[in-house]
Amino acid sequence: MTDIAPAIELKGISKAFGPVQANKDIAIRVMPGTIHGIIGENGAGKSTLMSILYGFYKADKGEIFISGRKVQIPDSQAAIAAGIGMVFQHFKLVENFTVLENVILGAEDGAMLRPSLAKARRELKALAEEYGLNVEPDAVIEDIGVGMQQRVEILKALYRQADILILDEPTGVLTPAEADQLFRILERLREEGKTIILITHKLREIMEITDTVSVMRRGEMTATVKTANTSPPELAELMVGRKVLLRVDKEPAKPGAKVLEVRDLNITDDKGVHRLKGVSFEVRAGEILGIAGVAGNGQSELLEVLGGYEKATGEILVNGEKIDLTGSKSDGQSRRARGIAHVPEDRQREGLIMDYFAWENMVFGYHHDPKYQRNRLLMDNAAIKKDTADKMERFDVRPPDPFLQAKSFSGGNQQKIVLAREMERDPDLLLIGQPTRGVDIGAIEFIHQQIIALRDQGKAILLVSVELEEILSLSDRIAVIFDGKMMGERLPADTDENELGLMMAGMTKGEAA
Repeated sequence: MTDIAPAIELKGISKAFGPVQANKDIAIRVMPGTIHGIIGENGAGKSTLMSILYGFYKADKGEIFISGRKVQIPDSQAAIAAGIGMVFQHFKLVENFTVLENVILGAEDGAMLRPSLAKARRELKALAEEYGLNVEPDAVIEDIGVGMQQRVEILKALYRQADILILDEPTGVLTPAEADQLFRILERLREEGKTIILITHKLREIMEITDTVSVMRRGEMTATVKTANTSPPELAELMVGRKVLLRVDKEPAKPGAKVLEVRDLNITDDKGVHRLKGVSFEVRAGEILGIAGVAGNGQSELLEVLGGYEKATGEILVNGEKIDLTGSKSDGQSRRARGIAHVPEDRQREGLIMDYFAWENMVFGYHHDPKYQRNRLLMDNAAIKKDTADKMERFDVRPPDPFLQAKSFSGGNQQKIVLAREMERDPDLLLIGQPTRGVDIGAIEFIHQQIIALRDQGKAILLVSVELEEILSLSDRIAVIFDGKMMGERLPADTDENELGLMMAGMTKGEAA
């Protein structure tokens, strides 16, 4: 009996970007018909390695073998020709095209589209039946949910004859039910002989769905193990190089006075879409209210109103005083003056200016603080730089260099810069959106500890996250939002991911039954 060749084998892959060695002599074997997980901290080199495999980058040295045959992959077209498909974390779909048009885009048979569309319709039907990937071919992408959009990305790859699928953080925007459905699809693909590489930072998903898992740290492959022979604590330690606390360690909350009161809040966007519909809730000092919901159901607009850069109708009171929601006073500066700090959902677009230095980013929004003023005309840059260095040390920003541009830090360290800037202002109310999005497990542990410490200082915290595990472990109370409406509140001890997932889909347990 001959040995089965690996579906993918990488030998001695190295890649540097200037002085930064992203991949160092990487070797990995992925067997056919398996689901192979790859995990590691931010900046560990996972994305670089997959970008080399998919032809986005060219390795400085090393060899790639597909099914035992050495190949060159100079671009993504070569990767597709080699039978490799990639489903990106942020989907590469044309929103005003139909499912069918997106599937054939770039893979047309000729100048005449009608034959290509007819062929694609037939093949799409066959693929949907074979793999349980049912979608409506004539649906417009912007009209379907993110779970369906992900199916379209998978169908695109299969339509191009992919035998190897790379999925990058595939459950980041899915409800628990949609994630379970995705896993059933991946299992079906595995049964049909497809090979799947799953990049994720969620250890629960690794344990649930993969056959084998490889761990990367600082550009090197540190371990490859059978999933059945490992555990989440062991994988976390392999990733970070030390033991990691995987659960949030906190005392029961001691809620005090009402800090935030929201009454009948409504938002209609410039297209006339009603984004928030009569939302009401409150947050007290010394507690965390978690807002659970699938992205796009109004939680972003809620944070924007509370943060001061979106108008609304209704009432918002902070420490018993109304906030103006209609005029020029409705801005971030007036919010900060009221004791509101805001860690936005998208750190790169809303929290940082990526080409500016860390010390410049650390003062944004707070440059009027007297301790940063030399006189009325000039800021005391030396004081800002020293303050930045102190904050970077306390928040374990790596490297702790105030003179690095924000874009030079990993995602987790960019997040720490924003957190340090906002949390160190001694706010009465902290608004925090997606605190650990795209953040590795070591940084997640640190960020969670900082949020709990602020709560224990008597601060009110409004937490918005699509990560149900994070909502359940951090929150003292949980409110679920769907289609701009509050579906209800739960205490973490009285609910679970299944019930919250149903509420996030607009259903109750009774309706689901």
